Amino acid sequence: MVKEEDSKTLELFLKIGLDEKTAKNTLANNKVTTNLTAVIHEAAVTDGCDRTVGNLIYTVATKFPANALNHRPTLLQYIVSTKIKTPAQLEAAFTFLAATASGDLNTQEFEEACGVGVEVSKDDIERAVSEVFEEKKANILEQRYRTNVGELFAHVRKKLPWADPKVVKEVIDAELYKLLGERTAADNEKPVKKKKEKPVKAEDKAKVDETPAPKPSEEELNPYSIFPPPEENYKVHTEIYFSDRPVLRACNSKELLEKHLKVTGRKVLTRFPPEPNGYLHIGHAKAMFVDFGLAKERDGGCYLRFDDTNPEAEKKEYIDHIKEIVGWMGWEPYKITHTSDYFQDLYELAVELIKRGHAYVDHQTAEEVKEYRERKMNSPWRDRPIEESLRLFDEMKKGMIDEGKATLRMKQDMQSDNFNMYDLIAYRIKFTPHPHAGDKWCIYPSYDYAHCIVDSLENITHSLCTLEFETRRASYYWLLDALGLYQPFVWEYSRLNVSNTVMSKRKLNRLVTEKWVDGWDDPRLMTLAGLRRRGVTSTAINAFVRGIGITRSDCSMIHLSRLEYHIREELNKTAPRTMVVLNPLKVIITNLEAGIVTDLDAKKWPEAPVNDASSFYKVPFSRVVYIERTDFRLKDSKDYFGLAPGKSVLLRYAYPIKCTDVILADDKETVLEIRAEYDPSKTTKPKGVLHWVAEPSPGVDPLKVEVRLFDRLFLSENPAELEDWLGDLNPESKVVIQNAYAVPLVRTAALGGRFQFERLGYFAVDQDSTSEKLVFNRTVTLRDSYAKGGK
Repeated sequence: MVKEEDSKTLELFLKIGLDEKTAKNTLANNKVTTNLTAVIHEAAVTDGCDRTVGNLIYTVATKFPANALNHRPTLLQYIVSTKIKTPAQLEAAFTFLAATASGDLNTQEFEEACGVGVEVSKDDIERAVSEVFEEKKANILEQRYRTNVGELFAHVRKKLPWADPKVVKEVIDAELYKLLGERTAADNEKPVKKKKEKPVKAEDKAKVDETPAPKPSEEELNPYSIFPPPEENYKVHTEIYFSDRPVLRACNSKELLEKHLKVTGRKVLTRFPPEPNGYLHIGHAKAMFVDFGLAKERDGGCYLRFDDTNPEAEKKEYIDHIKEIVGWMGWEPYKITHTSDYFQDLYELAVELIKRGHAYVDHQTAEEVKEYRERKMNSPWRDRPIEESLRLFDEMKKGMIDEGKATLRMKQDMQSDNFNMYDLIAYRIKFTPHPHAGDKWCIYPSYDYAHCIVDSLENITHSLCTLEFETRRASYYWLLDALGLYQPFVWEYSRLNVSNTVMSKRKLNRLVTEKWVDGWDDPRLMTLAGLRRRGVTSTAINAFVRGIGITRSDCSMIHLSRLEYHIREELNKTAPRTMVVLNPLKVIITNLEAGIVTDLDAKKWPEAPVNDASSFYKVPFSRVVYIERTDFRLKDSKDYFGLAPGKSVLLRYAYPIKCTDVILADDKETVLEIRAEYDPSKTTKPKGVLHWVAEPSPGVDPLKVEVRLFDRLFLSENPAELEDWLGDLNPESKVVIQNAYAVPLVRTAALGGRFQFERLGYFAVDQDSTSEKLVFNRTVTLRDSYAKGGK
């Protein structure tokens, strides 16, 4: 059944010449319906008009530049009076008005730009078409009726931009027929597809390789190039559709913008606004890269603002951590503020909101609010007198009303298609002292009320957030418009989700409080503190974020291997090499005299210059050495490059050794010890190369260290979507090796020091290290041991 109101609107659309299908499709789109209805009334054609005029009016409703709405009635008068009568003229008008924006309209320049009063006769068109055909004759004769008519049309339009396109098409078709005659059978045949080019020959490949690589896009070179400068913040931010009033096109007035620019000196100001209710994770690294990065790139400033509107969740521990970790990530705040710094301003603006009739004190319970929102019903207290709401709000502030018995709600639109306009709560009662503001307040603002106002009070130019906040745009701008405040430019980007972990603070908090992990800085977590403890650098994290980009496209899930790639890239250049044996197997070199210890040169860097002593370290070589237990087999095979009975391998930086005997345990399977001979002349050239650690002096064990091998915390790529997500925890995510052997160089390693343990991976010194024993965390393996895949 078509509603009576819809039936009237459909009739209105048909009167301006829309065909029935287009009219009905338009009716299905609330936004276009609202716009077109408004435009028809502005043009005063509710009784109907010529179809050509109607089509232009429809285009105005769908394409008119939002920053020049004050000039729309003027344009409509030009259309109705047929001074503007072609799509080309209308497009020219859009371009001119978009540049003019809300400023004064220069009528003479506007008419010149749109070709008003310019009459193009058919003779003019025929003359222009004839000139184009003369220029393109050879090509037309070759292509015949396969000639691209659109290109011919474009050439004519360059000569006569205001010509009637229908007449131009008719003349072009007539000229084609005149030149080519009737279509032949060949003209109707499909063109033969070109064969695929043969592969480039080897001798030609060098020439191909000389072709310069395509230049990276501006966005790749500078990801912040997509953001407009502050002085362009006069355009419409968003259109807010109401069920009971005209569309609100939120934008700054000229006066508001000029006042803002005067205060800021046209400087870019952003904000990074974490809630201090937990430790920051890698998703916050992307937010920092966007917020601090844009400000730095534009020589502006970025506020570090603690969004501390919930006194029950905030802790000083989290505030201190956030300040410290922001600095570690390489960012310097312009100012450090708290939302609670503005509690008095926010309160006074709430009083003003009530006085303007845009807020009311409500007594519904949380369950009742939820039920009424689901049914799109107004609260029974929505239309209470303003004076009554002012009195009750004052009583809420004075602590005269019990917690849960009243809230202040914004009077938005309970029938809106956007649930974030369902009279959101602005203030609630909480008899809880605030960590920063003390016990002065017992009413606290909500995020939806406070964050946009504080953005405005701090003169933020670019308010940047993740895409889940996109539906809050309407509420954000509605509130600033209702209070007559400056409106920042809002832009949303895709959220960063990394595989094999969870990112929600609720889940992270549960992992920590229920002891599934060892604190917020557990190296298995994607918290920034955990990544740092694991040995990941801030520069590697920032390189990872930059590589993903800051676009609005939904990247959904980023595979952990992408982060690991950037970690390896950095550590490969900065981490010195050394040797550690995780699971030692004793090897006695029988042809080396007992008591002899030789210091050999080992490289800290693969390309270490021979004459640079600092690029080498000393490693002792003696009669007793230790290799990895996994580097020995009782049975050899062709694809195995480790040690086996009768087989030789090269000890890295030392000599070839050959296994001559194996000492087994009583079970005849467990290898206790290996006997081997070394080749001091190095004439043997084995394929396998092993890392090793030797006794530093006879009968003295090598340096013992603890090594923690960390792996993915969850088995599934997206554990957050699982009902039993805790059941997906990887039981092998942390393996502790208590007694690994290390070369003496490692003894002096400092906290946080990073190394590449040759053939094993990259490792960092952990904070649990003591003077008696060093503890190392595996940062990342040498290569991705997982199957390739993911984004």
